[in-house]
Amino acid sequence: MTEEAPVVYERRGAVAVLRIDREARMNALSRPTLYALGRLGREACADPSVRAIVLTGTGDKAFCAGADLKERQGMTPEDIRVQVSIYRSELGVLDRSPKPVVAALNGVALGGGLELALVCDLRVAAAHAVLGLPETSLGIIPGAGGTQRLPRVVGEGRAKEMIALGRRLTADEALGWGLVNRVTPAGRDVVDDAVEWLAPVANGAPIAQAAALRAIAASYEVPLERGLELEAVYYDETLRSEDRLEALRAFAEKRKPSFKGA
Repeated sequence: MTEEAPVVYERRGAVAVLRIDREARMNALSRPTLYALGRLGREACADPSVRAIVLTGTGDKAFCAGADLKERQGMTPEDIRVQVSIYRSELGVLDRSPKPVVAALNGVALGGGLELALVCDLRVAAAHAVLGLPETSLGIIPGAGGTQRLPRVVGEGRAKEMIALGRRLTADEALGWGLVNRVTPAGRDVVDDAVEWLAPVANGAPIAQAAALRAIAASYEVPLERGLELEAVYYDETLRSEDRLEALRAFAEKRKPSFKGA
């Protein structure tokens, strides 16, 4: 790892794996790391052979411990404001990805680390992972989307409990709260588990998946009636796809469909 390449890009078949490679710094989010995530995220999103993206960290201690506090020590308040804007611009790439993005939490996900995981569509956690937003105990608030995305996932009351009380959750507690979708059995690699779990996506219909993600995202921004109208628009996109016809042929021929994203 170097600060010029703090994120490693790997391929597992149709799944792109972005791995923060700053184990000595608990995979903290330095400015070069944010830019690398944005650049590699754009690359994965633009690659038609990529069907899903997995985001993880190096080692088994930390998915991401949040902001790089060593870097922050030399920052002015204005520098920090710029840093927060970089969170939005670079991590927004993953937030808007037309392909499902899964956080594989290989260890603690705290502060900006949990906010990074919340940018993702789904979350798989190692059995020993711990999740939390401790910012208020440091005199600040979650500033990279935590106050907005967490309530949408776990509900207002539980989000307030995590943020105001600084409560940390174990992987099993996070599963019970709906903050993670799956807990990897102890002794199994969380990335291997996530990639295997993603098989229905990797072998699925990318046009339909992208349309479904856009329709779900729209539900948070508009009234129900407008959301239903948008759903019809996205549904129409799938009707025009060759993948839909392939699914019908495969059903008739009693075989698995071969989706091409067309």
